[in-house]
Amino acid sequence: MSWTIWMATAVVIATIYALIKRYETRLVLLTAGFLMALLSMKPMMAFQQFDKSMTAAALIIAICSAIGFASVISITKCDLHLVSLLTKPLKQFGIFLLPACCAVTGLVSIAIPSTAGCCAAVGPTLIPLMIRAGFKPAVAAAAVVGSVTPALVNPGISHNVFVAKLASMEVMQFLGIFSKYTLGLSAFGIVLLTVICFFYKDYKKNVGEADLSRQENSTNANLPELPEHPNVVYALAPLVPVVLLIIFSLWVPSIKMSVATAMLIGAVYAMVVTRTSPEKVTKEFFNGMGKGYANILGIIIAAGVFAAGLRAAGVVDAFVAFLTQTQGAAKIGGAVGPYLLGILTGSGDAAAFAFNEAVTPHAAKFGMTIENLGYLAAIGGGLGRLSSPLCGGLILVAGIAGVSPMEVVKRTGPVMFGMLVAALLIL
Repeated sequence: MSWTIWMATAVVIATIYALIKRYETRLVLLTAGFLMALLSMKPMMAFQQFDKSMTAAALIIAICSAIGFASVISITKCDLHLVSLLTKPLKQFGIFLLPACCAVTGLVSIAIPSTAGCCAAVGPTLIPLMIRAGFKPAVAAAAVVGSVTPALVNPGISHNVFVAKLASMEVMQFLGIFSKYTLGLSAFGIVLLTVICFFYKDYKKNVGEADLSRQENSTNANLPELPEHPNVVYALAPLVPVVLLIIFSLWVPSIKMSVATAMLIGAVYAMVVTRTSPEKVTKEFFNGMGKGYANILGIIIAAGVFAAGLRAAGVVDAFVAFLTQTQGAAKIGGAVGPYLLGILTGSGDAAAFAFNEAVTPHAAKFGMTIENLGYLAAIGGGLGRLSSPLCGGLILVAGIAGVSPMEVVKRTGPVMFGMLVAALLIL
């Protein structure tokens, strides 16, 4: 190997260490990328990639509008009405409350695709409900955070937009292929968590008042309270963009509705039905767009620079050559690599974006399609994140339940690993 590859290996190890220590992700990736490009005597590769990533129109339009819409849904409290409406019928389910709560969380995650946001919305209701029904706090928390994978069905999710762009596909076309896998894996995850519940003996009918008292004392007072009488019209608002995109892509394909258009219509609907000030909604929508660029696009830009540094050092060419010569290595590496880094760092985004930027465009050389390899990397990173005690959403639900994050990981970890193996087998 050349000295640049050895240098890049050392930088990658330092990058992983810095991410584990929870240094600012964008700073770590940008620094590593520019350093590798500079030491490889090709600094302009990193700068050119920075320019390219920060002006990627398709990514900016879809991701920023989705985050803007999410901000509007939050200030109008339509998300809380949706959660309240979905959770009301669950109280008499017994042991079947576990899969029911998983299903409700999964549905909410499609409308609120942020893991921490979804957990904050449903956790304060579902976790006490499960504890009162006889479930141990740890499995109640795991049922919430371990059920957010259906969020990948949302057209505004950054990974969907990113991989679809790489594959030169429309986002809805990409979702048309992979939504069934996402939902199938999610259903399999519910089955696995139910098995884990029995394995740990986490359910005993009519037991749990002491645990509930502990939970009530440990719950963050700043968590939102759900409306006692949810408004159905309000509750529909978070689902409007998804429903519109599905309707137009399936039944009115002649009208090419973009993600941004659907998000704007959804924001207007939320504003009208809740009678929120148009000025307030407009400000919040554009503030959300800015946050989307800073927080989501920022990671994509930084991951692109990191990948450019790897290319400058010759690592990508060497890795592609290895994958080309080793049958099946790309498929396993695409899922397992982001999965392991997700566990180590508590975030699957950085690893998935870096892998998809650097390796996925070469998928044809490994006998795979760009969309398949990109999807594997995206879901692998997400499953790893939900197996990590450093995951923000997991820490949140552990706090609501009054248990250690490691107790939650004991439940989510085996489930996510099983889902990863299933993804490798079916794709």
